Amino acid sequence: MDQKLSPYHQAFLGRFSGVLRWHQLDELWQILQEEGSNDWFIYAVGDSPPEESSLYPELENFIKEVNTLLRQDHDESYCGIVYVDNFTQPTFIKIFDPNNLGTSCSTGLAPPLPAWVLSKIPPIDLPSAMPQTQSRKRWWKRLFN
Repeated sequence: MDQKLSPYHQAFLGRFSGVLRWHQLDELWQILQEEGSNDWFIYAVGDSPPEESSLYPELENFIKEVNTLLRQDHDESYCGIVYVDNFTQPTFIKIFDPNNLGTSCSTGLAPPLPAWVLSKIPPIDLPSAMPQTQSRKRWWKRLFN
């Protein structure tokens, strides 16, 4: 990997595993909740990246709200829209918006960016390859206002 990339960018481009089943997503959320830490950055791609990590109650609320949103808007028997760097000791989680997945056959095109990223590394401003819809912006603002 290019040494000029920031640690966040390197991690973002690193190896991830898909959370394929809903019970795996439940287990991932449980790991984060049991950890109970204040060192997770919650980043809505397209907004300015947060400068400080979230307090645990903010993380807990985000998990609850995004879990509800994913299950409502991705009405499938499988998950497949969340990716994690390590299932047992996660430090980076990409969450894709079920209403803006793009195409899996995007040959020659940049893949869609996730809608939300949880990381233990301070985020950088990722290029906005897909603008957020107004409903997603309102949903995001409601969480932290």
